[in-house]
Amino acid sequence: MRFTPEFLDELKTRLPVSEVVGKRVKLTKAGREFKGLSPFNKEKTPSFFVNDHKQAWFDFSSGKNGSIFDFVMLTDGVGFPEAVERLAQMAGMLLPKVSREDEARDARRKTLYDICELAAKFFQDALASKAGAKARGYLADRGLDSATQIKFRLGYAPADRHALKEYLGSQGIPVPDMVEAGLLISGDDIPVPYDRFRDRVMFPIGDLRGRIIAFGGRALEKDAQAKYLNSPETPLFHKGHNLYNFSPARQAVHDGAPLVVVEGYVDVIAMVTHGYPGAVAPLGTALTEDQLGLLWKMSDEPVLCFDGDKAGIRAAYRAVDLAMPRLKPGKSLKFAMLPEGQDPDDLARSGGHAALAEVMSLSRPLAAMLWARETEGHQFDTPERRAALEARINEVTHAIADESVRKYYRQDFGTRIAQFFAPPPGTQPQRNFSRGSFGGTRNYQPWANRQRKDAPRTGNRTSPYVVVSQQMTASPIYRGARTMMPRREALILQAVLNHPWLLHDHMEELTHLEFRHPEAEKLKSAVIDLFAHDGAPEAAALYAELVRQGFAETIERVARAITTDDVWGAQPDAAPADVLVTWQQLVALHRQWNSLTKELKEAEFALGEESSEANYLRLRDVKARLSTMEGTEALIEGFGASSGRPSRSF
Repeated sequence: MRFTPEFLDELKTRLPVSEVVGKRVKLTKAGREFKGLSPFNKEKTPSFFVNDHKQAWFDFSSGKNGSIFDFVMLTDGVGFPEAVERLAQMAGMLLPKVSREDEARDARRKTLYDICELAAKFFQDALASKAGAKARGYLADRGLDSATQIKFRLGYAPADRHALKEYLGSQGIPVPDMVEAGLLISGDDIPVPYDRFRDRVMFPIGDLRGRIIAFGGRALEKDAQAKYLNSPETPLFHKGHNLYNFSPARQAVHDGAPLVVVEGYVDVIAMVTHGYPGAVAPLGTALTEDQLGLLWKMSDEPVLCFDGDKAGIRAAYRAVDLAMPRLKPGKSLKFAMLPEGQDPDDLARSGGHAALAEVMSLSRPLAAMLWARETEGHQFDTPERRAALEARINEVTHAIADESVRKYYRQDFGTRIAQFFAPPPGTQPQRNFSRGSFGGTRNYQPWANRQRKDAPRTGNRTSPYVVVSQQMTASPIYRGARTMMPRREALILQAVLNHPWLLHDHMEELTHLEFRHPEAEKLKSAVIDLFAHDGAPEAAALYAELVRQGFAETIERVARAITTDDVWGAQPDAAPADVLVTWQQLVALHRQWNSLTKELKEAEFALGEESSEANYLRLRDVKARLSTMEGTEALIEGFGASSGRPSRSF
């Protein structure tokens, strides 16, 4: 065989059909496909279609169809070997040297696929056996039921050092082949090779075709040397070139699902189980250049979904640096940051699809993520610091290789900088102007160490002003995890927990309030149940009983969701009259918000059904009322005029 199947597969993976065909046929996007005029017949109406997912083209005018190899053979009039050579040159791939050794290696790879498949079945059987009880318990605790375990072919590696080795030996597999497949540990200082995976929950890793090529193992013992252990590099497996759930996600994305990148195996399974079948994960490493290329072949804008803690933000920034030089027209990334302390599995189990959907709806484009990195938490109260920001942005955007993308990034960041340093509303601008490296002019005002009226508050009210854009103050990273618990719901609960006497006259109001967050709803129900049986206890007694019932973590989430202490009417030492006024305002706002949110969904649906002027005006009216309501809420909750919380623009 001159070209191995693996080489041809790699060539097809690197060269989308649209790229090869596009050199001869002018293609335009048509849904999930491309269309153009047939290169084989003269026609005025396009009947030639290209489907990158199927790696095929179809010419309905001539009846011809095929792969990139067929297209080059037909249009260039060459044979298969020469077509492969031309395509390899286009892809920058060296042609393989064919020898008897190569043919033997190809046969060995087939054997390794068979070995990995046997190992996967062994692990599955072990999970279902008596020895797998502990592993099944772990999976049950993570919310992975039997159907999910079967779907993802989860398994268990027994603690015995030679369990898998003996099983594969009974199937006639030589020990050297087990070692080459990455299933045994061997070495000059190891007299008897032994199983690599022991007492671990096993996650099979598949290739683009869905064939098992490696494994990831999660330790069940707390003192295990490595919590997660992956297969080593093998002839089949190169962890920087693969993704977990690769093949199923590729099909799901082609069928219309969003492509979401998370950090771990269980996170992928949680996303898929809760309505995001296009979820994938890197394999124990930060995102690599090759993996980014695979993502862009599946989707123009994959969503990277990271934890909202410092480690997650660092991972997001690393992805920004990886992507910037490689950006192409239409190819970018989006970032969805999770609540701090939660991963996708945690969020899916506590809030289900709705919580994940909210995180996804708050995803931010790469440009916004880059801007946040360069500005968040920094002071720009001197000309030198502002100049340093401009220089840094100029340096980062200069790394973009594509000229057109670089041009638009410079325009975008030029606008951001101009708005960032614009004088506060109502101030007299300076007459001096400065032309920056991004082009255009900006007016600057002397920056004193004072609070702007629209400046966001910091924890220390006397601390220097930190410039923060409206986009940043509205972001999950800056304002906290909105998906953890809506602030208004947390404030209502805080008022009840600190002042249980409210329930005497307002329990019915609380009962009929619709809480979006499941944890808030559970805590609300527990408080109502306690009042119904025991009346309104003192705050300390109420807290103690809720903690006894297992709500300590939820109460902590309530506290974390409230990022300011300016809502004095909900504080423990507030006067009863102030508590009552605050309660009435919060309840009224919550009811109004729920009502307007329902109206917004109805208006959006109506506009989607019929793009009429009346439906557009209706939608605009609802959004305007929502914006006005947020401004009112800001004043009441202490996030508005006194501290700079902007109302959301629609």
